[in-house]
Amino acid sequence: MANNEAPFGSWPSPITAELVVAGAVGLGECRVGDDDVWWSESRPEQAGRIAVLRHRPGGGAVEALPDEFSARTRVHEYGGGAWWLHDDTLFFVNADDQRLYRVDPDTEPGRFASPRPLTPEPAEPMGDRYADGVLTVDGRWVICVRERHEGSDVRNELVAIEAQRGGEPIVLVTGPDFVASPRVRRDGRSICWLQWNHPDMPWDGTELWLGDLTSGDVPAVGAARRVAGHRTESITQPEWNPDGSLWFVSDRRDWWGLYRIGTESLPKGTANEGGGAAPAAPAAPAAGVVAVDPELPEPVAIGDIAGDVGVPAWVFAQSRYAFLPDGRVVLAYAADGVDHLAVISDPSTAPVVTEVPTAFTTLSSLRTYGHGLAMVAGSPSTEPAVAMADLPPHGVATLGLVQPARDLGVDPSWFSTPIPLDVTTTGGAVTHTLFYPPTRPDGGGPAGEAPPLLVMIHGGPTSAARPQLSLALQFWTSRGFAVADVNYRGSSGYGRAYRGQLDGAWGVADVEDCVAVAEHLVAEGLVDPDRLAIRGGSAGGFTVLCALAFHDRFAAGASHYGVADLEALARDTHKFESRYLDSLVGPYPAERERYVERSPIHHVDRLDRPVIVLQGLEDEVVPPAQSEMIVDALRAKGVPVAYLAFEGEQHGFRQAPNIRRALEAELYFYSRVFGFETWDSIDPVPIENL
Repeated sequence: MANNEAPFGSWPSPITAELVVAGAVGLGECRVGDDDVWWSESRPEQAGRIAVLRHRPGGGAVEALPDEFSARTRVHEYGGGAWWLHDDTLFFVNADDQRLYRVDPDTEPGRFASPRPLTPEPAEPMGDRYADGVLTVDGRWVICVRERHEGSDVRNELVAIEAQRGGEPIVLVTGPDFVASPRVRRDGRSICWLQWNHPDMPWDGTELWLGDLTSGDVPAVGAARRVAGHRTESITQPEWNPDGSLWFVSDRRDWWGLYRIGTESLPKGTANEGGGAAPAAPAAPAAGVVAVDPELPEPVAIGDIAGDVGVPAWVFAQSRYAFLPDGRVVLAYAADGVDHLAVISDPSTAPVVTEVPTAFTTLSSLRTYGHGLAMVAGSPSTEPAVAMADLPPHGVATLGLVQPARDLGVDPSWFSTPIPLDVTTTGGAVTHTLFYPPTRPDGGGPAGEAPPLLVMIHGGPTSAARPQLSLALQFWTSRGFAVADVNYRGSSGYGRAYRGQLDGAWGVADVEDCVAVAEHLVAEGLVDPDRLAIRGGSAGGFTVLCALAFHDRFAAGASHYGVADLEALARDTHKFESRYLDSLVGPYPAERERYVERSPIHHVDRLDRPVIVLQGLEDEVVPPAQSEMIVDALRAKGVPVAYLAFEGEQHGFRQAPNIRRALEAELYFYSRVFGFETWDSIDPVPIENL
């Protein structure tokens, strides 16, 4: 073997598990004030704490929260929309107690007052959770989502909370199974929101509602009426344009595109008619609203964009478009697996879409201020950063960074660049993949050998593999693994019809696509046919177990908090996803036979490939029992199995020591199964039956 050759899997790499988490931050949302940019950071080295930072021109970033606070909401368990702004005042939901807090700027520049709670202690710990807030125009009331847990009963409602003094929330909208995105019109007299009911998920069917808003001493919503949406149309991100029109994202024409309902088409309620004053508040708060459902206005499509502006609403407060003060609209849209940035001129009359050149391939949390845009952006060679763009009405847009990605100290030649692949799968359908070849600037593998393949399965399953730098992925390619990050049928970013191809077919179509990708790469001579592994988390873990139980293509697998028993998931998971399987598998218990047929736990006799299982012990989405039952079954059958359970982890690992251990343990597992020595020094992992 030449000096610059090393066995695949054994390559020395600067991308260690320690580097993956050292100084790492997961950038969440960004927001803007008059002259500043705010953003949130999830920090593994602080046990997954989420910090909120503020940056002003000419100064550095300043943290707004003391170390003992973390801005994270558990509404829907996945959260999002845990903090928002009103002028220089920050409102946030604290992770430890789920209460809503207020943080005022201190008198000294760059300093913040101590957080003070606005909502009372709930009857049971974390029984009241808040998310996705906005303030009334006068700043007196916070309007947000509240998820109330009382034993097994969970209610999702829109509530109002006095913004200065706090107190018991006042219920504004109740009744629907789920509510989201309350947005107040700039005249203060109208409010819109999204709602939907079981068994739909928000990417299946949502409704956009409009109501009259009265604030004053007792806020209330009246004359509520549906203005768009139904069970076969997914609407996201409603926003009020400064001109008074109502905008939203809808997939009514397959792609999640932009739509507008003009002021002349909006149904008139008490507060909107005649331009008069809003009616006086009622003597007592209204616990709900009376529905008025007139003939729906016809929204106008804005621009002809062959791509998804919207994204699945797994979390709250996602923003993929924003208004500029001169009437233009800036937006991000996904096409061919890549995010594009564009500006729409004259959107209300003759829309012209102009692409803004950028090296970024993933874009999120778009927020405008003046002619500027702030956003979270990443690329295949850079981790996500807080970026800004100057978008003058005439002239060339300029891009810059407010908060650059961390300095990795790694030469970019170590990074594997994704190659998009379209692969034909069952029935002539096409599935999409990002293929990452093993990459090492100073050598390669043994001549005549092909590398092992790691097929990665994203969660959701309505999520997507995204082409941005992930050190957790490059950890594998820099050691000599090829990686296929599969956007199987059902993934987002390719239109509603592509998402719908997984309806009734979860555990079948996704698995077929992963097998087809692996076989394509084998046929092309790009990977070793005897060293194919598959890994995934949550819904991806279910796909892993199905692939190992129902196909013989893969030699090993890794299930991170994956689903083993669909029946148990249907009975035991949290409210948000408790009816998700109705569309993915079929209504339960009417289709119980299909649940049994698809569940790997009922087919252990066909599981004979080594598996490593990793699980958080506080997981409410996929409870630990799911992992434990598959481990017990494999153990009893004599199949090689390793099990790592992590205290203090929920759905997904957030703490640095656990992220490091999980990554290294999986590498150690493959080294034993595929027969190579790791370059890394790793504490051994007990593998039973090997």
